[in-house]
Amino acid sequence: MALPPYSSFVKNKCLAHIFAYGGRGDVTLEIRKFVTYDEETLIEGFRMAARPWRMFAVAAVVKNPWSGRYVEDLGPEIRAMAPPLGEELTRRIIALAGSGDAIEAYGKAAVVGLDGEVEHASGLIHTLRFGNHFREAVQAKSYLSFTNTRGPGNAPIMIPLMDKNDAGRRSHYLTVQFSIPDAPRADEIIVALGGATTGRPHHRIGDRYQDLKELGHDLDNPAAV
Repeated sequence: MALPPYSSFVKNKCLAHIFAYGGRGDVTLEIRKFVTYDEETLIEGFRMAARPWRMFAVAAVVKNPWSGRYVEDLGPEIRAMAPPLGEELTRRIIALAGSGDAIEAYGKAAVVGLDGEVEHASGLIHTLRFGNHFREAVQAKSYLSFTNTRGPGNAPIMIPLMDKNDAGRRSHYLTVQFSIPDAPRADEIIVALGGATTGRPHHRIGDRYQDLKELGHDLDNPAAV
């Protein structure tokens, strides 16, 4: 499927892999590469799936603007970088899925390189400026499940997924797992979105609501503490 042109919000600056957001002139979003992961399972547990089980992800490998130093205020870079990252990754994952309606489960992840803090990975994805692009595109109400970790090149990228509108639907508790052999470099951050077009084949463990009913507990206080 051909990708639509880059949005006007993500402005190409001379080199194909360098983008800048006009919100602040001294902050440049440098993207070294995009990576796409896509798997489709037809047989699970020795049985054919009623529907192909498809999980996928898109990731951007970006320069860490805070690498190798302590910065007290991460806000300016977050405000400059998170919106175009969220928009461009959302554009790509919707193109991969075919439509926003096709995505039933979703999530996000970030992996910072060894010269960065986990706080740096967290900063780029734990903001509505990033996540709302994906949330709006798939018409979701659930929060985006997430991981934020640190690692070397080829570190695992783990994106937990959940139903986009029903956090208690266990069939859609999934994890997209992949890696990029040359990323993250020590001064980079991988930022990724994940999705699935269906839940696990042959789902048969019930959901959270069934447990709550059997235990006589409330959704807002499941442990009754």
